[in-house]
Amino acid sequence: MTSKFSQDLDQNPGNHQPLTPLGLLDRAADVYPDRIAVIHGERRHTWAEYAQRCRRLARALIGAGIRRGDTVAILAANIPEMLEAQFGVPLSGAVINSINIRLDAPAIAFILQHSETRLLLVDQQFADVARQAVKLSGLQLDVVDIRAADVPDAEPVGVIEYESFLAQAPTDVALRYPEDEWDAIALNYTSGTTGNPKGVVYHHRGAYLNALGTTLYARLNAGTPVYLWTLPLFHCNGWCYAWALAAVGGTSVCLRKVVPDEIYAAIRQYGVTHFCGAPAVLSALVMGKPKDWVRPETPIWVACAGASPPVTVIAQTEALGFEVLHVYGMTEAHGVNTTCVVQDAWAAMGDDERLRRMGRQGVRTAVAGDMIVADPSTLQPVARDGKTIGEVLFRGNLGMKGYLKNAEATREVFHGGWMHSGDLAVMHEDGYIEIKDRSKDIIISGGENVSSIEVEEVLFTHPAVFQAAVVAVPDEKWGEVPCAVLELHPPYVGTLTADDIIQFCRARLPGFKTPKHVIFEPIVRTATGKLQKFKLRDHVAEIIAKREH
Repeated sequence: MTSKFSQDLDQNPGNHQPLTPLGLLDRAADVYPDRIAVIHGERRHTWAEYAQRCRRLARALIGAGIRRGDTVAILAANIPEMLEAQFGVPLSGAVINSINIRLDAPAIAFILQHSETRLLLVDQQFADVARQAVKLSGLQLDVVDIRAADVPDAEPVGVIEYESFLAQAPTDVALRYPEDEWDAIALNYTSGTTGNPKGVVYHHRGAYLNALGTTLYARLNAGTPVYLWTLPLFHCNGWCYAWALAAVGGTSVCLRKVVPDEIYAAIRQYGVTHFCGAPAVLSALVMGKPKDWVRPETPIWVACAGASPPVTVIAQTEALGFEVLHVYGMTEAHGVNTTCVVQDAWAAMGDDERLRRMGRQGVRTAVAGDMIVADPSTLQPVARDGKTIGEVLFRGNLGMKGYLKNAEATREVFHGGWMHSGDLAVMHEDGYIEIKDRSKDIIISGGENVSSIEVEEVLFTHPAVFQAAVVAVPDEKWGEVPCAVLELHPPYVGTLTADDIIQFCRARLPGFKTPKHVIFEPIVRTATGKLQKFKLRDHVAEIIAKREH
């Protein structure tokens, strides 16, 4: 039956356009033409200039033969050209694939092959690995070299330099906005827990909505934000921040190296108001605080994702003048999907309770759609008791299109009409979720479930512990038991024994949750601050096997 509200009320260009973040660039250039959009060392680009460079890149790509639906990859640090690619590549109709700069040549070669990359933009800092990767891929790629004065010169990988490539862009070709908001805009490869990484395909609709959602949860719409790029742009397209900053006419401060000295220097020099990072970044800022650091009058807003920051780290970060917002999400859902919204009533609580609540993953963002914690098979939500564990499930407009060339994995992740995160959590009475573990990382010792995150939280309360990771290792009696890998603060190195740590945990945890093994060594994380526990499990199992034989 046709409703009266459908009769002669059709979509047309006057009332319907595909949602896309690309329009945010056009608006920023119109509304904030003279406001600084990008800072990198001595370089400055206004929004009018930045938009023009993005459009020129798009036309250069079209002139080079790039068609709608082609893949254009970029291997670069957080530099202006990387920001330009976030708009310029999609404006050519192509799909941007921002490659993890920490990968080795074989991994990059796989991504180039799997994505069928047509053109590769290469920051000269990564020229050597890019050259090897292109050779290993066996592809006939067009390669554009991005030269820079702030890194050592390198032998070119391609036959043309970025600025020359822009200069030869035709001026008479139309930019290619999406024909449908479901069109692909970006391709992001997961770290992969086993085998090769999976290619996550983003759509214009999800990118647009999460960009606007970011302006809300990160408070980018309060004043004129100055955003420091401590978060890699190759990670979920920088959590959609490059597109979000266009919505508010904010300023991007580029940063090649994420080290405390450079972060503090940038904050002072440019008046940084916002940045993002993993808990490890917060810990590094606490440890690397300059002696002459003065707490800013207005707190600097920091969105922190990953494992819950230890309460002590949140407290120490707040003391520096940073306001921490814990967020959570997944590559498969365009980045951030939940945020720990601070409630007014928390201010009256004691610091321990207030900070503990701030460390939770929180509630869904305004654009995230539906979220439940449920039995992954029956899809029945768990009790809101803060104890019953289930899987975090999402559904809504932020879900990816799917995994590129992997129909089976796509069907699996969307089983039952929900996106399965693979993260295990509890739902508290107030509706806030708290991650307890990855489904693949839960430790089953003697039939009892042990949350590695819970054990890590206890370890972080020890004053000597800088970083902690807990994984399962095989055990003849219990099947598997917890093993703690600890990186200590420098003054404590060599002063503690494994038994010291075990006794510390035993006083605070049930016996089956107490680590049976302790290893002291640096903890290696990915460029985005993630800990690949599947690698760590193999590593510690080998160490323990050698100890016992």
